[in-house]
Amino acid sequence: MKAEDLRAIQSPLKERYRDHPEAAMITLHAEGRAGEGVSCKIESGKGLVEAGLHPATGGTGLQACSGDMLLEALVACAGVTLNAVATSLGIVLREAVLKAEGDLDFRGTLGVSKEVPVGFQEIRLQFELDTDATDEQLATLLRLTERYCVVYQTLAKSPSISTAVARRSATT
Repeated sequence: MKAEDLRAIQSPLKERYRDHPEAAMITLHAEGRAGEGVSCKIESGKGLVEAGLHPATGGTGLQACSGDMLLEALVACAGVTLNAVATSLGIVLREAVLKAEGDLDFRGTLGVSKEVPVGFQEIRLQFELDTDATDEQLATLLRLTERYCVVYQTLAKSPSISTAVARRSATT
């Protein structure tokens, strides 16, 4: 895709959102169902994914790990954002490989130690780029990718989050 093609697609959207800010606010949805054993089946829109325990917490390794899925979402979002920003800036990427890794201490998840936090303690995102862009262009590309990547910003600036329980009655 060329920069002018991307602008042609996004310009009417940007104009609409400037004129009608409420139109820019959308709610994304995800739904899953608890499955057999210790699993959850998630319909992704692109197919069914079954998530389960990581092998370090007793899983078989045959099901997707939600921690891996979080890193995959970060890589996917950063990759799309990187590509869009590069396109807008006219930076040619012959190849772009993105890698995310995160450190977890499962003693927290398993309740072995109350001092150990549950969740990722550090996440690293690496970009390996084959490009002729200058160092200055690469710095701008990275800065704007970080700025506009939804998943990156969500992880960097934790949103408010809430939980709720709704009782369902079994149908007979």
